[in-house]
Amino acid sequence: MLNLAALLAIALTTLVVTAVVTGLAMLVLRTVPQSIASRGAVVITGSVLSIAASTIAVATEMYLSDHDLAVLSWVIGISSVMSLTATWVVTGRSVRASIEALIGDTRRVGDGDVVRAAATGWPEFDRVSAELAETSQRLAEARTRIGELDAARRQFFAWISHDLRTPLAGMRAMAEALEEGTAPDAQEYVRTIRSKVDTVNQMVGDLFELSRLQSGTLELRPEPVVLLDLVSDAVADVQALAGARGITVAQDGIEGHMIWADPRELTRAIGNLLANSLRYAPDDSTVLIRVDSMDDPAAVVLSVIDQGPGVTTENLGHLFDVGWRADPARTDSGSTGAGLGLAIVRGIVEAHGGTVRARHTEAGFQLDLRLPAGQP
Repeated sequence: MLNLAALLAIALTTLVVTAVVTGLAMLVLRTVPQSIASRGAVVITGSVLSIAASTIAVATEMYLSDHDLAVLSWVIGISSVMSLTATWVVTGRSVRASIEALIGDTRRVGDGDVVRAAATGWPEFDRVSAELAETSQRLAEARTRIGELDAARRQFFAWISHDLRTPLAGMRAMAEALEEGTAPDAQEYVRTIRSKVDTVNQMVGDLFELSRLQSGTLELRPEPVVLLDLVSDAVADVQALAGARGITVAQDGIEGHMIWADPRELTRAIGNLLANSLRYAPDDSTVLIRVDSMDDPAAVVLSVIDQGPGVTTENLGHLFDVGWRADPARTDSGSTGAGLGLAIVRGIVEAHGGTVRARHTEAGFQLDLRLPAGQP
């Protein structure tokens, strides 16, 4: 049995030797290249040397014979060298291969490729590889979305340029006719020019409103408002257009609802919604604006329903996109709009914390605005 003094001597010797070897290893770590493989090799070598040196030091203090000490030293030395070699060959090469594979995948992600998660056998590296694969997939989806948005932007600018050029060209031709005195009816030409100026002014106003919505500079001034007042104002603005085509604008369930909104902006959104429905509704039909009952007392759903063709099911998700007019039902009606009205509706409603939706129902083609009923 070892006495207490012997145990303390062994512990002290081991502590001193381990501290010295650890200190040397830390000095080496400051000079070697900052790579996982090299630093790992230094740490493992330091651990093995610490054990070997502590064992030999304690054996020396135990007054072993020279023969026994030599045998022990050779056994420890050969075992340490073989262990370090095996560790470097088996572990070091595997770590290096895993790191090189991750570096290669990272380069591919930077080039725009989608990579797959690799099984390296190292849980930490596997998690990094899985995250890299998921990131590459998200980046690919983002690039696709950016490409779609860029194509939509180019198409939108082509449309808006055409829609602005058409009335401007007409005004120029009529102004030249008035200037040369060749206009058959000067007063009618003046009225037409004024109408086209109003059209261009409305388009410019829509562009400005849309820019504020998309840039986040639109400042809402919300307050408790009676929904019926907003609807009545919007209906009054489109009444002349509806009357010219014999369309009746009916209301259902609007009374008794309070919402938290900017009255000016939301009236514009409701007006755009009604104008869109009137544009595509058949003559002598009815456009219904109503509030649908909901289980959620904190929200109100305002719906506008017309008897027009609407859009195909595949295009319902694009109806509120900026400048979208890809559906034949929305391009053959002789409209001169720039496809901004419903995009502005969505921007205003989302700025209020609401959502928009388009759908086909038994009652007709329905556009829904889901609005918060109280102060957020």
